[in-house]
Amino acid sequence: MRRRLRALCLTLAAFSGAALAAEDRYPDLAAAYLVEVSGTTLWAGGQDRRLPPASLTKLMTALLVVEDYRPDEWVTVSPRAAAATGARVGLRAGTRLKVSDLLAATLVRSANDACLALAEHYAGSETAFVARMNRRAETLGLNDTRFANACGFDAPGHYSTVGDLAALARLAMQSPVFAELVKQRDVQIQDARGGRYTLRNTNALVGTYPGTLGIKSGFTNGAGRCIAALVERKGVQVLLIMLNAQDRWWDAVGVLENAFEHAPAQR
Repeated sequence: MRRRLRALCLTLAAFSGAALAAEDRYPDLAAAYLVEVSGTTLWAGGQDRRLPPASLTKLMTALLVVEDYRPDEWVTVSPRAAAATGARVGLRAGTRLKVSDLLAATLVRSANDACLALAEHYAGSETAFVARMNRRAETLGLNDTRFANACGFDAPGHYSTVGDLAALARLAMQSPVFAELVKQRDVQIQDARGGRYTLRNTNALVGTYPGTLGIKSGFTNGAGRCIAALVERKGVQVLLIMLNAQDRWWDAVGVLENAFEHAPAQR
């Protein structure tokens, strides 16, 4: 009888957890959001909406780079990469940097010139690299994700969902190289001629919100303000994805604090 009662309690607890996971606690937070506590969905809204992900796109770009990591290879910045708009380092055509430095600029500064230089180096052209991104998304089962460029610019057919991005973020964070970079508040990179660039992380939570491990912020006019944030406290990790957020940083802190308050029930 006790075993049956315990089994029933576990079943009810699982059902309660599933119901909680489906709760849209913050309907006005963003166009879509998802909160996970130690891998279990806590709250979500609009999780099936295909939306432009802005620079959260770079999670896939960086994943492909770290899966075939060649940190000491030299990359020559092309005129096309140097002309990239939006967030950038300010690289000039013909400048040579190592893959490791370009990856740091891509993840920390969200630099589109560095991102495009990496894509061209790894596949010969951005078009070929994007094809690799889409193949990788398919193999990962990210069925609601499609890329039209490597860096996150608004474009027809360029979209993802908060669920797909959460899965992608979890996978990327398994790479020690990726995980180490995204938690840095500032990095310094250097080109072949000794030119130095000091870059501040575009994720404002890094270095200011206790326990933040990364991951990535993004913005375009079409996508709005986006964030993938991972925070750990006392062995509990909370992952927050927001696409087209209303008040990205302030709301992120509030949601993360509430998630940690609910964390004991999720263990």
